[in-house]
Amino acid sequence: MAKLLNRLGPGVAWGDLEGKGQEDLVVGSGRGGRTLGDGRGRRRRGGTVNASRPIPSLVGVIHLPPLPGSPRYEGDLEALLEGAARDACALVEAGFEGVVVENFGDAPFFPHAVPPITTAAMTACARAVRAAAPDLWLCVNVLRNDAEAALAVAVASRADGVRVNVHTGARVTDQGLVEGRAHDTLRTRRSLGADSVALLCDVDVKHAAPLAERPIGEEAHDLEQRGLADAVLVTGSGTGRGVARDDLAAVLAAVHAPVLVASGVTEETLADVAAAHGVIVGTCLREGGRAGGPIAPHLAARFAQRWRSLRA
Repeated sequence: MAKLLNRLGPGVAWGDLEGKGQEDLVVGSGRGGRTLGDGRGRRRRGGTVNASRPIPSLVGVIHLPPLPGSPRYEGDLEALLEGAARDACALVEAGFEGVVVENFGDAPFFPHAVPPITTAAMTACARAVRAAAPDLWLCVNVLRNDAEAALAVAVASRADGVRVNVHTGARVTDQGLVEGRAHDTLRTRRSLGADSVALLCDVDVKHAAPLAERPIGEEAHDLEQRGLADAVLVTGSGTGRGVARDDLAAVLAAVHAPVLVASGVTEETLADVAAAHGVIVGTCLREGGRAGGPIAPHLAARFAQRWRSLRA
């Protein structure tokens, strides 16, 4: 016992480990133990390990055309990979910090698990994006709600995050009833050794209705505190439709995690969502504002310039 009392015990310190301008609490162990951080600028919150790369504020979306196995696939996978890489380069040139890659063209979507061919094709596309834009923060979204496949793609492509449309609760959608599986998703992430992959989770997600009405602030609070979401996404009622100001304000008041507006943002409405941590934008980066096509470089550059001017 005397020898044990001679050893230094746990220590506590404050410091900006992540370079975000916010101090982190660091709790050390006794001799031979480990701190709560992992030595690479990560810190724990709510039982999870936050992503090592901060979630960016300006994120574009690559709407992949129909993939192999989907009803409208046109048979040229190489063209899909080239298009994804080209869109990624357009976002980099425009000044975007991150990108979400999603199987937008695969409608009608599976409500839960996608087939292996979709996971394989998504992996190929995500790796093409990573190769074309290695410094771009990369997020994967496997529609409609396959978080397990998204995590698998993220691990194989060295992605930084995944988007989960229904992480907690349940929603009535055009795919039927979609239920959140936060319990499975968090355990899968841990089993894959992918704690550095951030979970970007929608609250009151678009193209869906609740089983019972509930204040969006309460949903957002549970999404963060009980679902352990790393970021909360706020959307309008559908793709390209704007977010209600009251909804955004309620979510911002309810959570501490980054809040991103993830639908309907345009150059004209950017000022309305300036209080959010960031935006995820897709539709208005296409010619004619039509979702699903390639990114127009000049529109992406103009949007990024407008965003930066508001943040200056």
